[in-house]
Amino acid sequence: MVGFLLPLTVLVSFLIATLIATPLFVHSLGRFVGWRLRRRTQGRREQILTRVRAEREQRLQKDNERAKNDEEGWEKIESYAAGSSNNGAKAGEEWEGIVGFFHPFCNAGGGGERVLWAAIRATQNRWPKATCVVYTGDHESDKTTIIERVENRFNIILNPASVVFLYLSTRHWVMSTTWPHFTLLGQSLGSLISAYDAFSLLPPDLYIDTMGYAFTLAFSKLLFPDVPTGAYVHYPTISTDMLGSLDEGGQGVNAGSGKGLKGILKRKYWHLFASAYSWSGGDVDAVMTNSSWTQAHMRTLWGPSRTSRHKPHDIEVVFPPVAVEELEEQIEVSPESEGKRERVLLCIAQFRAEKNHALLLEAFSKLMESSPQARPRPRMVLIGSVRHSDDATRVYELRLLAHELKIKDDVEFICDASWPEILNWLGRSSIGVNGMWNEHFGIGVVEYQAAGLVSVVHDSGGPKEDIVVDYDGGPTGFHGTTADEFAAAFEKALALPAKETMVMRRRARASAQRFTEAEFAKRWIVQMERLIKAHGAESKKHQSS
Repeated sequence: MVGFLLPLTVLVSFLIATLIATPLFVHSLGRFVGWRLRRRTQGRREQILTRVRAEREQRLQKDNERAKNDEEGWEKIESYAAGSSNNGAKAGEEWEGIVGFFHPFCNAGGGGERVLWAAIRATQNRWPKATCVVYTGDHESDKTTIIERVENRFNIILNPASVVFLYLSTRHWVMSTTWPHFTLLGQSLGSLISAYDAFSLLPPDLYIDTMGYAFTLAFSKLLFPDVPTGAYVHYPTISTDMLGSLDEGGQGVNAGSGKGLKGILKRKYWHLFASAYSWSGGDVDAVMTNSSWTQAHMRTLWGPSRTSRHKPHDIEVVFPPVAVEELEEQIEVSPESEGKRERVLLCIAQFRAEKNHALLLEAFSKLMESSPQARPRPRMVLIGSVRHSDDATRVYELRLLAHELKIKDDVEFICDASWPEILNWLGRSSIGVNGMWNEHFGIGVVEYQAAGLVSVVHDSGGPKEDIVVDYDGGPTGFHGTTADEFAAAFEKALALPAKETMVMRRRARASAQRFTEAEFAKRWIVQMERLIKAHGAESKKHQSS
């Protein structure tokens, strides 16, 4: 008996020691790799900061006029967060560190990119000596081209001197086309490759993921435990709704695919991935979501892990910035302006599969079939950015669908529209539409409201819970789920009496005040102050050790 117990005891002891030692080894190895990266890139860091300081001085006088124009608004924003430090002063006002923004597709021109650039502008205005580094894979565009597009597409003016673009050579690893199978897992692993690429170029003082690559946040903590991390979550990589979509009657691009052996394996795979995803968010220092819908899902996914690691701050909603103020200035909403409105159903959304443009085309076809003699004839205009060849192919397929549905003469596609073009269509159109199931937020929907359009949106996600809601005692738009429901909602919106239409337009515009760029900046600065404060605490801890 003793002869049996001895080797068993040795084996159990070895297994326990391995379980204890492995995390310690991984953490030690991670810190060593991080130390090597910092040492290897120290020269580049000093070179970048020297160049930024020189460019900042050169541009100082040019920016003075703009700074004076913005002074009143930014004083209000700064005062919102003033006094948050222990001594009552503006915490870290003279902070000169490097903020790294992981956004491999920064030049895509969508709502996620608006968040990125508005965040950088808010950071620049509050901490003018900070350097904002964007890790991107847009090799075809240089700094000047990207910043000019930001101004033309979003009307966001940045100080180029303190924005640095570091170009990734590994962006293809995060593209879905690289991973035709096990796409979620593949893209997540690919994001670690791209993150290592980013850190090899320059480790930041604060690391913020603004595209949803959650595993890079855990990777950053492994390599650089003293670097505070932040996440702006547009959409959970996986959610309970996604898991539910596998069931028969589910919605989305994976609807009903949980049948049979393949479906059972896929469900198991998604559950395992969800567990890993939940773990990855447990150590993030500041988590922001773009809507109440996203916040609820992230609390379910990341909340338990964050609680177990004693994270002091809750997951908070920071609504994306929308050009509400500019839309109000540029687009009139009055009985007199109704004469400029056309019977146009406008959709502003990237040409991605999940945006479900096909549903809108089918609904529009049903509307035209039910009212063939309607005069003037309604038209549908689809505006969106095209990021790559997959999106271009999708636009071609949508054109074919419009032809098959016999509505091609009544549908117009506009790719990569400039901001002035978008303003023009928002002022001319009458109805704003959005067909995505569980749209995480819906910046385009807020733009509809700010421009005074009557919205018809999918009855789910952010548009349902946060945007197209009752306001001041009345509705601000309509909802639908199926093509028939959308078609009926289109007809109701177009048939509203003139007086009722004007009341709804004004009510929607008033509701949009909740989503201004100034509101975003206020909330963003609060989160940034937490990260800068955490960075100071970590630096002191490092110095004392």
